[in-house]
Amino acid sequence: MLNVFDSTSSKVLLGLAIVLIAGFQYKYWLGDGGHHEHLQLIQKIQQQVEDNDELKERNRVLAAEVYDLKNGVEAIEEHARLDLGLIKPNETFVQMSTISTQYKPIYLDPNAKVDPRTNEEDSPIPEQPIRP
Repeated sequence: MLNVFDSTSSKVLLGLAIVLIAGFQYKYWLGDGGHHEHLQLIQKIQQQVEDNDELKERNRVLAAEVYDLKNGVEAIEEHARLDLGLIKPNETFVQMSTISTQYKPIYLDPNAKVDPRTNEEDSPIPEQPIRP
């Protein structure tokens, strides 16, 4: 079998090829516009698309509200009642709570020796001797 890399020029060319390949790999993974930067840009684009979708939905709702305010009396009356608190003469105002009925109330025993924040027994703070 012939040994191709016996000459000095072959070894230099092999070394140069290895350096070039390593340089290209470094530039691909860590350089400007490399793989990591590309992934970050893709993530930013995805986040911006989601933000744009939320803003489009908000704009759609606002446009519908503007249309209702321009063309309907009911929307103006609803706005006056909800936002400004206005009521008609001889009308009773009733406010409903929006608290969910699914919550569990927490009852604390005032005589308990357990700190409710940590669920550990309260231990008195040791007194420090006063030094003159």
